[in-house]
Amino acid sequence: MNRYMTREIVRRGRDHLMALLCAGVLMSFGPVSAQSWSERHLDRPLSFDELREDLKSEAARQDTKRLEDLIAEGQRLFEARFIRAEGAGRPMATQAIVPTRRKRPAETTFNRLPGPDASACSGCHNQPVTGGAGDFVANVFVSEGFESADFDTTDPQFSNERGTNILQGAGLVELLAREMTVDLQGQRREALRQARQSGEPVTVALSTKDIAFGKLTAHPDGTLDVIAIDGIDPDLVLRPFSQKGVFASLRQFTVNALNVHHGIQASERFGAQWTGSSDFDMDGVPDEIDPGHVSALVAFQAALPAPGRRTDLPDDWSVAAADGEKVFADIGCASCHRPALPLESLAFSDPGPFEGAGTLRAQDVSDPLVLNLAGLDWVKRLPRDDKGRVLVPLFGDLKRHRIADAQTDELGNELLGQRFVDRDVFITAELWGVGNTAPYGHRGDITTLNEVILAHGGRAAPVRDAYAALADVQQQSIIAFLRTLEVAK
Repeated sequence: MNRYMTREIVRRGRDHLMALLCAGVLMSFGPVSAQSWSERHLDRPLSFDELREDLKSEAARQDTKRLEDLIAEGQRLFEARFIRAEGAGRPMATQAIVPTRRKRPAETTFNRLPGPDASACSGCHNQPVTGGAGDFVANVFVSEGFESADFDTTDPQFSNERGTNILQGAGLVELLAREMTVDLQGQRREALRQARQSGEPVTVALSTKDIAFGKLTAHPDGTLDVIAIDGIDPDLVLRPFSQKGVFASLRQFTVNALNVHHGIQASERFGAQWTGSSDFDMDGVPDEIDPGHVSALVAFQAALPAPGRRTDLPDDWSVAAADGEKVFADIGCASCHRPALPLESLAFSDPGPFEGAGTLRAQDVSDPLVLNLAGLDWVKRLPRDDKGRVLVPLFGDLKRHRIADAQTDELGNELLGQRFVDRDVFITAELWGVGNTAPYGHRGDITTLNEVILAHGGRAAPVRDAYAALADVQQQSIIAFLRTLEVAK
């Protein structure tokens, strides 16, 4: 009997045991291994179908306890330090998003350049709490230049070095992006309908939640002129994650990160369905993480509380921050860093409606798993507008902008584009949490808020110049205001 068959028999036996233990209820999530001190973390199955059925039951809708249990399991996995016995490392696979084999085995399991480069998600996302940002020491080298590379290099022709963003409020960000995508694609459909009906081209200005995304022209034959679309891909799918805005969902982000940073391959992308192998990276561990575990990680990230405002301020800080918030708006900072965007629904479905190939999609399951974020205490405290919509205080617009130019290129200092996004174009950074998540900039090498404001170029140059022209006391008032936007500890 070969090694794979032995492991498969053991795995199936363990799965059967867990099915008996957990039938009819949401996973208890307690340790089930024989040794309570085990260093394994992926030591128990987590069925996506069982999660879905349990969370949509009447009891689950009335009580958030089961959702909280799933979130806790996600946090356990987010903080887990994965080991080789459960698949950490990828000796014969690169960090590419598209499953790509190496030409020769990696010499070491962990490497800061092409990765894997971390034992745990929380190894980078930890400032000031789990799920937060990372210091410069936690910088990563994104995979754009490593699709086929089997060598280690810091050469910027092959890698973009990036700092670690916060994940707090990520569930609300994805829900906003979904609603905005539906709005924009609806406007496109209506333009096509009108063009077919009239027999004439129809041009529509694309806008959602009071944010403009350029325009497109629909022709009677069904073709589209998309050259004037601004700040979003031509398919009008808003992708709010990563500093370039190239991932549509937390699920995509999670599946990518598991492979890139830990060498843990999700079966929904690296399994036999897509690659013809249950052990694509050839490390001896088949089907390393299943869709249920990925859903738990998504649930934890989606439920991370939105950053808020610090209120225990000395009197001088409080006065300065109030003045600074007004000046922030007056000079135009709020034109991109929108203080809040309205959100219609708090029902977070996983997988989401805009997943791509290689990630579990809604059509791959009978029903998505639905997380009702409305029942979480921190969500209940968020403000609402006169229409009952939640006001998400992100200080962003989820839109890409050109942020560097020939005179001011510090925020455009990469040589590689990413997913067809130009090297000096980035999504607007959400400022919630900026008060305690320094350092700043895409590379995490800008030490103060004043420095990063003055580093703005491109489309932001006029606002930067307006800031630079302020009296020192007014500049400091803006800093005082921004310093109040904190991730809760």
